[in-house]
Amino acid sequence: MSKEFKKVVTPKFRVSFPNVFKPTSFQGGDPFYTLTMLFDKDTDISELKKLANLAKVEKFGANPPKGLRSPFRDGDEKDFDGYEGVTFISAKSKSKPGLVDQDLQEIIDPEAFYAGCYARATITAYGYDTRGNKGVAFGLQNIQKLGDGEPFSGKTKAKDDFSAVERDENFDDDEF
Repeated sequence: MSKEFKKVVTPKFRVSFPNVFKPTSFQGGDPFYTLTMLFDKDTDISELKKLANLAKVEKFGANPPKGLRSPFRDGDEKDFDGYEGVTFISAKSKSKPGLVDQDLQEIIDPEAFYAGCYARATITAYGYDTRGNKGVAFGLQNIQKLGDGEPFSGKTKAKDDFSAVERDENFDDDEF
């Protein structure tokens, strides 16, 4: 893969823990842009698995060591709402990923891209061997928002909480 840059466009996924506008640091480490992707278990992620396998072979050879960490995780083993019945992966990047909407217009408003919306992304894979941890991870390249979804935060939009009201021209705020 290092000789030939390989990236894959993911299938549609549900967004979780998006940190794509500002990098975040974990336990004092380098800051990264990160994103967790939730795929329904019946989604065909075979291209992602092939990409991960190529990275594994490139890093560790034809006979990789036992106990390598896989980038694919079972959502049923997590205690988060929305993770039931999914396979999830995380991807990160030191450089800011591009983020566009369905019409390829850049998204610059952090409220427009949130945990619970739907997207797809371009990702790469790489093997790692650091501080006793060995495995395969995904690098985040670019993201395309495909549609809105129920926010994981539970926060509703103001327009969904209220109905339109008639304007009262005689409203006197001195009454309060």
